[in-house]
Amino acid sequence: MEQLQRRQFLLSTGTAAGLLLLDRYGSAAFAQEVGKIVPWSDQPPPVPPPAQAVIKNLGSWESLDTWITPNDKFFSIGHYEWPKINPAKWKLEVGGNVGTPLSLTLDDLKAKPRQSVNYTLECSGNNGLPFFTSGIGNAEWGGTSLADILTAARVKSNAIEIVFFGADQGTEVLRAGTPLELTFTANFARAMSIKDAMNPANLLCYEMNGEALPTDHGAPVRLIAPGWYGVANVKWLRRIEVRDTPFMNRFMGRDYVSVREERHDGETVVVESSVGPCLLKSAPARVTLNDGHYRIAGMAWGPVPIAAVEVKVDSGPWAKAALEKADKSPFAWRFWHLDWPATPGEHAITSRAIDTAGNVQPAMDDPLIANKKTYWESNGQITRHVRIT
Repeated sequence: MEQLQRRQFLLSTGTAAGLLLLDRYGSAAFAQEVGKIVPWSDQPPPVPPPAQAVIKNLGSWESLDTWITPNDKFFSIGHYEWPKINPAKWKLEVGGNVGTPLSLTLDDLKAKPRQSVNYTLECSGNNGLPFFTSGIGNAEWGGTSLADILTAARVKSNAIEIVFFGADQGTEVLRAGTPLELTFTANFARAMSIKDAMNPANLLCYEMNGEALPTDHGAPVRLIAPGWYGVANVKWLRRIEVRDTPFMNRFMGRDYVSVREERHDGETVVVESSVGPCLLKSAPARVTLNDGHYRIAGMAWGPVPIAAVEVKVDSGPWAKAALEKADKSPFAWRFWHLDWPATPGEHAITSRAIDTAGNVQPAMDDPLIANKKTYWESNGQITRHVRIT
């Protein structure tokens, strides 16, 4: 998963060491009693070979035992190659519909005011495929304000969106096998509106958990857009282009597109939408046993703060879980737990998050999920199975 530091928690030989963890602000980040982890009985299958070239460092929910995910445990996704860039020679070009084009070195960015954000980054395909169930992690990202850079470039009044280009590139083929087949080389790129790009939380990020940004996570500089799915957080950033016309490429209009059936005036229509901001979600992470007592623990996250998490065992009623103390960042996940008087046998454990706006994480049979034909943005309630002996 995208990464952390083991200083906060110990996990060895199936035993979770009990600590009241403190984050860098001195507040309680995650409390876990001493206990033995009871493994889930529905472990996901291995990542298949074709996907192994795309997904790196995918861990398990049971190993997500700290509020901040260490760098060496953080998942990463690649769409083309995995470029390695010399930081001393790297430059970021900012151009297009601007009054003052910019060319910035890494030292230029580091000379500007530094800011940081705790942000839980989730791949939009997480839980959309049987083997891909833990594409998520929480880190402290450090860098300089994107809004400040765009302001310095003097975005023109007719501009409508910002495009972020990565250094990673690959071959694209359109209309394969037809007389109109077209083959070309393209860089990874994603676009967002001027308003979204000017969010003061967005960073041109060069640090991850207090260390230089790792290569697999976009070194020397990547975009960090808190509140958005991972695909929007362009890695190996090389160029920012301000445009007065909409940008379209594979990753805006052909891939990372959610396809849903919707009812309009009594008819079923298919609606396609590009993956955007993250959605309300929670997941059971693990079950622990301590001195004969069982506890279910997990995480919850979303675009607005989490108000509550409820847990259901088998077909029983929803029970309110205890939320760990909220961090200062509205973009970071919250841990929760529920003490459980378990009985022997196989059990299904489901969680649902509720945010401060009153939104409830949808069930798998909710039309929002059931009528979705692609695996992107899969935020339906997650059920895990465990066997109690």
